[in-house]
Amino acid sequence: MSLMDEVLPHVDVRVVAFCLLKERLHVLVCSASANGYELPGAPVLLNCSLEETAARRLGELTGIRETYLEQLYTYGEPQRANPRLISVAYFALLPANRLSKTPPHPACWFAVDALPALTGDHAEIIAYALRRLRYKLEYSAVGFQLLPERFTLSELQRTYEMILGEKLDKRNFRRRILRAGIIEPTTECRTGEGRPARLYRYRPDAVAEVKARRLFP
Repeated sequence: MSLMDEVLPHVDVRVVAFCLLKERLHVLVCSASANGYELPGAPVLLNCSLEETAARRLGELTGIRETYLEQLYTYGEPQRANPRLISVAYFALLPANRLSKTPPHPACWFAVDALPALTGDHAEIIAYALRRLRYKLEYSAVGFQLLPERFTLSELQRTYEMILGEKLDKRNFRRRILRAGIIEPTTECRTGEGRPARLYRYRPDAVAEVKARRLFP
């Protein structure tokens, strides 16, 4: 049996992978053809689940085999560029410190506010994924998925600002995030210019969906 015989016809998986790079929120895309860029994707094989397909493709392009991955939406409208193709979209959150140095061709990172021309409805898929991410940031601790295991409060605030696309009041942010009880201080500090900054970590036992509810704006 050939590989094509094992592929479910007209169904693929697309992944909107977010990462914080160079002080901006980026998304991973692949050069497609003269039509522009497209979201990373793969056909769904009979012996793989949708999530396994998304995770495998993401691992091939980023070197990260396990990360936050959530099903976003199924796109199958007859107005699509290929109306016979059904795409199941996922979004993923990748901490920059776990990335492979350079994604293999044809993948590359673009800031979400400076995207290239995209094929079909892929710009719409990215926009929806960004709205979902911003919404989840208001009531859950999903933003921690983009950070290393230990971080300063300034780094945490900057992460929220890059995702939300707006500045947050420093005093108010710290008061709310500490009151939520979802992070805890470590014994370590980060040194550099100015005073050493205390490093924090996310409390894995924190009930984030409850304690961080409506933390922002």
